[in-house]
Amino acid sequence: MISIIASDMDGTLLNDHMEISPKTVAAIQKAQEAGIEFMVATGRGLSEAKPILQRSGLHPAYITLNGAQVFNTAGDLVVNEPLPKNLAQEVVALLKARQFYFELVTDRGIFSESKVRRIQHVADLLVNLNPDTTYKIAVALAAARLEIVNINYVDDYQELLDDPTIEIMKIIVFSEAGPDAFTTIREKYQSSQELVITSSSPNNIEINSIKAQKGSALLDYARQKGVSAAQVMAIGDNLNDYSMIEAAGVGVAMGNALPAIKEIATFTTATNLNDGVAAAINWALTHEHHD
Repeated sequence: MISIIASDMDGTLLNDHMEISPKTVAAIQKAQEAGIEFMVATGRGLSEAKPILQRSGLHPAYITLNGAQVFNTAGDLVVNEPLPKNLAQEVVALLKARQFYFELVTDRGIFSESKVRRIQHVADLLVNLNPDTTYKIAVALAAARLEIVNINYVDDYQELLDDPTIEIMKIIVFSEAGPDAFTTIREKYQSSQELVITSSSPNNIEINSIKAQKGSALLDYARQKGVSAAQVMAIGDNLNDYSMIEAAGVGVAMGNALPAIKEIATFTTATNLNDGVAAAINWALTHEHHD
């Protein structure tokens, strides 16, 4: 029997309007009525995740920032795994030397050193998601959208790195050049025992403490509830979902998932535009899972 279902948000739970479809909301409520816990596992921070779920009347537990922070259903922070400061310092120096645009996600919100480059990256993302949008319109939309996400601008990240009261939870790096732009950084840290590099879109990488991964966070959360891995379902589409799809007893790839995710999944469901999460939940409700 599945006892916990964890779902990624972007490209999974959310459609292309960044909304949870009514059909999916109904499936989640049906699972909850059947005694199955539904939770969210996302690269987003809580402030970027919670409003969307609340709008649909849902109040789940959250694995956020790829597992760097976990909040229980009461909203309490129960896991906190920041990047060690010395490592954050090293990564920042490397990214700056290579002239990447990146943002620091801290326990006090997201920080950027350049409003102009941030607008460019949000615009690129919008053009990628909606190819019929012109870049000019995307820039206007991006500038308007900046107000939604609470972004703080600083002249220099060094002040954050030097402040002992601020924790760096995640570093997110952007490049329109796509995955190849990140090859050298990935290679440098691929055997690191301290940090892990993942991705939630072709145009980014996300750098976390090695202790902060969706898979380990999900299994730890389940263990605290007395639930075994075999009773856990994880649903996702991108590389930052790999660890939890691999760890869960039932790993579900979205129809729009990367090939690498489909390869390790128990099965592939419909796309995020066709209520794939609802279909996976309905599978869990109708299948008795035995080892």
